[in-house]
Amino acid sequence: MNSRRLQKAAQAIREVVGISILRDLKDPRIEHVTVTHVEVAADMRKARIFVSVMGDEKQQNLCLYGLQHAAGFLQAKVAKRIDTRYTPVLKFVLDQGVKKSIEINQILESVLPEVSEVPEAEHDITSGDRNDDSQKLI
Repeated sequence: MNSRRLQKAAQAIREVVGISILRDLKDPRIEHVTVTHVEVAADMRKARIFVSVMGDEKQQNLCLYGLQHAAGFLQAKVAKRIDTRYTPVLKFVLDQGVKKSIEINQILESVLPEVSEVPEAEHDITSGDRNDDSQKLI
């Protein structure tokens, strides 16, 4: 299959699922969810939907559980949107990218020294040289 076709299908699935989560799902377990990206299998029979959930680990697992229970409803929404022989079976996966990037940022801040401002003396010397030259010419 064409990879461009898979990318278009993944984008369509991401849009449909993201909008349906916001508008159509009334489950109280499912809140503060963002669909980050979708990976579609080459045969278009499976789709892994990566979601980012705000909250602690318990809230994330509860939300993931709720999403998996709503997968059939969301799959029907996807079937209406994309015209393929098979409607992909949706599997929700917690995207750890945001969490890991925050952890890496904290580690870098603790390891790297803070960047201090340029001392005034250096700033005056560089900007002062130009002014001094222009004043000497006058």
